[in-house]
Amino acid sequence: MVILLSNRGGLIANIPDSGSWELGAISSNGVSRVELVRRQMTELYANSPSPSSGNWTHDTNSLPHECRDVIDHKGYANQCAFLKANPQCFSDGFFDYVHFLYCDCGNFRWLGFLVLGIWLAALFYLLGNTAADYFCRSLEKLSSLLKLPPTVAGVALLPLGNGAPDVFASIAAFLGENQGGVGLNSVLGGAVFVTSVVVGAVSLCVAGKEVQIDRRCFVRDICFFLVALFSLLTILMVGRVTVTAAIAFVFIYVVYAFFVAANELLRKHAQSSLLEVDTERNAIHDLPPSLPSWMWASNVAIFSNYSSKYNSMDEERSPCSLSYSRLFSIMEMPLTIPRRLTIPLVDDETWSKPYAVSSAALAPLLMAYLWSTQVDISPSSKIVGYIIGISLGCTFGILAYQQTLPDRPPRTFILAWVLGGFVMSIVWFYMIANELVSLLVAFGTILRINPSILGLTVLAWGNSMGDLVSNVALAMNGGDSLQIAMSGCYAGPMFNTLIGLGASMVLGAWSRSNGTYEIPHDGTLFLTIGFLVSGLLWALVVLPRNDMRPNMTLGFGLIVMYLVFLTVRLTGVTSFVVT
Repeated sequence: MVILLSNRGGLIANIPDSGSWELGAISSNGVSRVELVRRQMTELYANSPSPSSGNWTHDTNSLPHECRDVIDHKGYANQCAFLKANPQCFSDGFFDYVHFLYCDCGNFRWLGFLVLGIWLAALFYLLGNTAADYFCRSLEKLSSLLKLPPTVAGVALLPLGNGAPDVFASIAAFLGENQGGVGLNSVLGGAVFVTSVVVGAVSLCVAGKEVQIDRRCFVRDICFFLVALFSLLTILMVGRVTVTAAIAFVFIYVVYAFFVAANELLRKHAQSSLLEVDTERNAIHDLPPSLPSWMWASNVAIFSNYSSKYNSMDEERSPCSLSYSRLFSIMEMPLTIPRRLTIPLVDDETWSKPYAVSSAALAPLLMAYLWSTQVDISPSSKIVGYIIGISLGCTFGILAYQQTLPDRPPRTFILAWVLGGFVMSIVWFYMIANELVSLLVAFGTILRINPSILGLTVLAWGNSMGDLVSNVALAMNGGDSLQIAMSGCYAGPMFNTLIGLGASMVLGAWSRSNGTYEIPHDGTLFLTIGFLVSGLLWALVVLPRNDMRPNMTLGFGLIVMYLVFLTVRLTGVTSFVVT
């Protein structure tokens, strides 16, 4: 009889059918079963962190610590045998990536790494494309239906659309098992990247053009961001956060949004008063009724298909370019069709009655399936969930078929359609973000890298590429575009920090029985916040001294600061700081 003990205190017994249970029996790899038990017992006590030991204080891997020994697989014939004997090493996502690499790929492990790498890129694309082509479209339509003023939409819904990948990746990490460190490092790592590399790139692109940014807006954004970071620093030092404290953290952004909206309203009021005095009545132009549509997905526009698919310049594109576009569309179909079948879209250019009917019918079924995958749901509750999902799906599908036309979106119950698209976009966000975090954690186990480092680099870079492309392109236009780009470089990361981390902490604390979320003990987070504050202070000093004109000094200084930060984090120098 072979007894296997795990770090979680579980007991797994493998009792052979015949009399091969003698203690002196020898396994196939030449190691006695007594030796196997002794090794497992030694591993159990060696790897269990004692109260006086801080060996794994900074470990944020959701997988148990002994799973990191899968590469050495001591006492086992191979890595696959190790995984089968340690079922707690299975990934939390829809797919078990570690098992896929070591068991399914066999001797073709290079093929497994290639597949996982392609899947990682696909998940990043899915996250950004869902934001650009589904979530932002629902937000824009919702803002129009609710007749929200541009100022309110600009500080409430617009940042949510552009920051959705970061926000939902953070929420998925916090709601996972011991994955909060990945979410913290992803959001803060993205903030360092945007406020350093993106602001630096923007400054280098416009250096020498004698363009200015608004001093009051810049100082306001920097000051609120510093308040947010020092509040987060306090939470990290305490080591835990309650629901009330997390809500108070989120409320900082509410105060910021109020200041922005009030300032914008006062500015427009003063502007209209001047126009009434200095111009004739027929020269007064109405204020824009809504935000420009391109702003709704500015940071994730590089992931959008519809902007290029319906471009009027397509006729002038070369045949080679059109061929590549068609090939990409075919390759993208497995990623697009599941979302089109479950997310309602009511835009004129994307309207399709078959997709609309299927989304109304299948969306409740998808919700029921996700409900059934929860760990603490009883079998009877799962059955009830499926019955409700099927009933709602049939009802909504029949109504959608009867109330819609093939050639145009519906004109009635439009709010219900938009809210359905909004909710299902969030559902897909959470599914994709949860799978992305699970894959990064699996990579951490396979490569023996702390998943927090992958969150700081891979996840942060992937979610921030849209900021880099869109803000640099905006800044090159000059004028007001530079102001929008620079404001986005600070308001965006601040939104992700306050709303992304704040909402994650609220949900994390709410899901705990005691109403308190234990913050992962990762001392390197203090270093990340330190570099982030340093970058903000550098910009706060350099820009006013140069009459609010971005220059080479600001750009090179911020980029060098980020390179130093990245070098310190990746070379392990932080271990001395933490100690």
